[in-house]
Amino acid sequence: MFKINTKFLKPGMILAKTIYGNDGQILLNAGVNLKESYIEKLMEIGISSIYIDTKETSDIIIEDVICEQNRFEAKNIIRETMKNLYNGDHIKTQELFRAVSNILDDLLMNKDIMLNLSDIKAVDDYTFAHSVNVCVLSIITGIAMGYNRERLEKLGIGAILHDIGKVAIPREILNKPDKLTDDEYKIIQGHPRLGYDLIKKHSSISSISAMIILTHHERYDGTGYPLGKKKEEIHEFSRIVAVADVYDALTSDRIYKNKILPHEALEYLKSMSSKQFDPCVVEKFVANVAAYPVGTIVKLSTGIKGIVVDVHKNHPNRPKVRCFWNKKGDKYLNQAEVNLVNLPSIRIVEVLEKLE
Repeated sequence: MFKINTKFLKPGMILAKTIYGNDGQILLNAGVNLKESYIEKLMEIGISSIYIDTKETSDIIIEDVICEQNRFEAKNIIRETMKNLYNGDHIKTQELFRAVSNILDDLLMNKDIMLNLSDIKAVDDYTFAHSVNVCVLSIITGIAMGYNRERLEKLGIGAILHDIGKVAIPREILNKPDKLTDDEYKIIQGHPRLGYDLIKKHSSISSISAMIILTHHERYDGTGYPLGKKKEEIHEFSRIVAVADVYDALTSDRIYKNKILPHEALEYLKSMSSKQFDPCVVEKFVANVAAYPVGTIVKLSTGIKGIVVDVHKNHPNRPKVRCFWNKKGDKYLNQAEVNLVNLPSIRIVEVLEKLE
């Protein structure tokens, strides 16, 4: 399978990964032949890219680091949690702990797999998918930093709840497609403290997890909010969630902005290392997230175009690529694979949205 921009879909293409709605119901099953009406619906609900199968790519398997069931359960639980808080009800902390524990089990079992965030997010599903992704990214970083299970669970709880204060922010401000006014931005900046105040009422959630909610927008150089803390004044868990939060936000489509590619987001994090972000956290993070995830269509410096089929844990920027088109634009009859780890003179020069 490989990833393609929705605007380049054509009727008759075969869907490789099942697409779910915000409520977890199946919209389109894997294996279905796409119709024009299906393509129009995908674009209408804000899905910018999907996975497609062809006979030449059917053996390319994209492994998520957590199982599909655990991802959807976690999204549903964070959705219910935000709804309950919005209505002034108590949250089901045991369900929340179970969801994070299941994610942690998956990640500890698959800790040698490079992270390919392969979930397909609709624009209006962002808040819940983002919360789960930030949890996954944070725990992966915590594992790389040698945390034990107890610390990883506290990190995961704080990460999945980091944006919980947004339940108290008006929808018209959160989803505003235009530039925020100064007053609106100040309201947005209130969500860490609002979330902290909501969660600290629940004694089963640790003070460290609650502190993540309060301080995930603090910055290493002291330019963040709401407390203006810097460097080691910010708890290490919050420094991790800050990186995970920014990465997933950058690589997600929003109402007011288009996403950027994983390698671009990683380059941004590295450029902000020792400035906005803890350099030790950034180093561990970028070493465990695929710059060019499996299924990405790329152009090499030789002019060859192909699909990433494997990512090396120790060389995340040097994947294995299956070649489909030569520099003249002719299709290869037999798709050879090039391992960029062994070919230092060849590099990826562009990520493409379609394979032709």
